[in-house]
Amino acid sequence: MRILSIETIPVAVPLTKPFKTALRTVTTAYAIYVKVTCEDGRTGWGEAPPTHVITGDSLGSITYAIEEVIAPLLKGQDLRNREEMFCLLKRSIVRNTSAKAAVDMAIHDLLGQFSGMPLYQLLGGYRSEIETDFTVSVNDAAEMADDAERYFADGFNVLKVKVGIGEITDDIERIRAIRERIGSGPKIRLDANQGWKPQEAVFAIGQMEDAGLDIELIEQPVPTDDIDGLQYVTNHTITPIMADESVFSAKDALRVLERRAADLINIKLMKSGGIHEALKINALAETYGVECMVGSMIETKLGITAAAHFAASQPNITRFDFDAPLMLAEDIVVGGIVYAGKVIRMPEGPGLGLDQAGMGLIGKGAGQ
Repeated sequence: MRILSIETIPVAVPLTKPFKTALRTVTTAYAIYVKVTCEDGRTGWGEAPPTHVITGDSLGSITYAIEEVIAPLLKGQDLRNREEMFCLLKRSIVRNTSAKAAVDMAIHDLLGQFSGMPLYQLLGGYRSEIETDFTVSVNDAAEMADDAERYFADGFNVLKVKVGIGEITDDIERIRAIRERIGSGPKIRLDANQGWKPQEAVFAIGQMEDAGLDIELIEQPVPTDDIDGLQYVTNHTITPIMADESVFSAKDALRVLERRAADLINIKLMKSGGIHEALKINALAETYGVECMVGSMIETKLGITAAAHFAASQPNITRFDFDAPLMLAEDIVVGGIVYAGKVIRMPEGPGLGLDQAGMGLIGKGAGQ
């Protein structure tokens, strides 16, 4: 069960429509796939997208971290000593959480294969089916209302709406236009991506509460390092506040939880460095009575499959933001989770449930 090799494969898949947030605009999903091969020939897979504005990772830094730093440390390691491996991975390099996450995913894929169990069952097996929201990227109010109406018509009854660009009154108008278009039935959750200041966040949320726009939650209203501001917004609004970019690690989560600076936490494998740390964040949150959502960056189905296995395995994870593969013009991943509209079903094959023969074609033309 020793690791023989760790390889990186660059992939790129165009989006069907530009994805806009307060932090960036994305037209192509770039990623580094990681393939970990054991001595018996089994392979595990992981993914790391470059999300400069959140994790600081680029295609170059991910590739370097894996090939020049992480791979030399982990080659020859025995998967049966997994805690030792995860310690080596965590300490291998400062930050570089996306690179670590990709390797962590591949190791978990292999652990599932060796156990003969789907990963979600190995991690806890709480549920085999989950439902995702769909994201409305930030544009003018009319276009966002059009998008929201279309996604709702497609069966997505939970919409995650991006805000945080322009004046705060523009954001209020965006949400008003969406709610008027889709009616009171669908849930709306907002993601400001750090785009508001604390006082204007409280103003905007209060205005939306008074207008009866019925917002389920507000995600990361203030800059990532402004825990005082996050706490201020949480304490001065009725609508639940979710920490996202403020929580990368279990230590970050503890800081937020101890101060009651947020009502909810969004866990992403690309921030946490993988499933190993994500489990710790969720366990801490559960101890404090705080529910979690699991989301993602703009990733292909490979990374989302790993995140979905983790999310499905834990009862404290109650919200799921896994729509990124539905935004892509092509699915290059063979096997993994299965989408039926908003419903995501876990694969029953071992590990991540990938088709190993099909995945072996990636890097030989597919996705490049």
